[in-house]
Amino acid sequence: METEILKIDKNAPDPAAIERAGRILREGGLVAFPTETVYGLGGNALLADASRKIYAAKGRPSDNPLIVHIADMEHLPPIAAEVPENALKLAGACWPGPLTMIFNKTSLVPDETSGGLPTVAVRMPSHPVAAALIRAAGGYIAAPSANLSGRPSTTKAEHVIRDLSGRIDMIIDGGDADIGLESTIVDFTEDVPVILRPGYYNLAMLSEILGEVRIDPGILDAAEEKGVRPKAPGMRYRHYAPKARLVIVEGEPEKVVSKIQALADAAAQEGKRTGVMASDETAGRYRADDVKDLGSISRDEDIARGLFDALRQFDDDGVEVIYSEAFLTPRMGQAIMNRLLKAAGHEVIYA
Repeated sequence: METEILKIDKNAPDPAAIERAGRILREGGLVAFPTETVYGLGGNALLADASRKIYAAKGRPSDNPLIVHIADMEHLPPIAAEVPENALKLAGACWPGPLTMIFNKTSLVPDETSGGLPTVAVRMPSHPVAAALIRAAGGYIAAPSANLSGRPSTTKAEHVIRDLSGRIDMIIDGGDADIGLESTIVDFTEDVPVILRPGYYNLAMLSEILGEVRIDPGILDAAEEKGVRPKAPGMRYRHYAPKARLVIVEGEPEKVVSKIQALADAAAQEGKRTGVMASDETAGRYRADDVKDLGSISRDEDIARGLFDALRQFDDDGVEVIYSEAFLTPRMGQAIMNRLLKAAGHEVIYA
């Protein structure tokens, strides 16, 4: 398959180009497109065959549910059997934006889109290109991240081209993603809303809007319930992984720096090409083949934005083992660590 690469101005999407991409989706094809979180791989959410194509293009397990993207609130009731008042309250505060909510689904949503579950995950992105494309496609786009399954999510069009060119019909290049981590996921099918995936919106922010909110204990836990179907994307399978072995080192800052350097030195002695992921505050203290400075601990939005790109750059540089600091920041630290732990297969060393 030949993949068309379509460059679009984020702030002024060309209507004719958007209509062409929308037609592909309406007819059951696949289009990768930018959102404010990461790039998405879109298919018509109401067509079972389109969802099957998404799984095939990514090499994604078919029981890993897809998120349905909408652009207007009028499109929520046809796919959500019940929308609680507190969900509407949260939508009023956070939509459009980097938030996904889970509801019991209606029969309009094929099982192929929901991963065989009786629930549907729904998001309303704020990215102008995404919103325009959703409307052009008929109102419903199923879209996981636009990467090969298990690889780091895509935050740049060049990442998508590398992973999916030749597998899908079109890639829309709308520039770099602003946030760089996937949306927060909140489950509204329980008595108390449950955070199933951390993201831009953290527990404190959601609690301020909703009151009582719980966090799924598996977010930062290596344990996986093998007998339970994952209700949200990324809850069971290893995600975000670079080709290199990734190890997280956690502890007091001085001890972490010393431990990472000792580990990198030992790996270098074995002839391995080494990489380190660090913050502004410590990056200059490391000696390795490739040191990535993700930004200041005081600006964890920068760390989040650069995480997946850094993991992909290590692959490009031929790094064989990566040692990363633990970015336990107050704002987005839980989201960053959730992605890092999955990328590392929960391999953590305590300094």
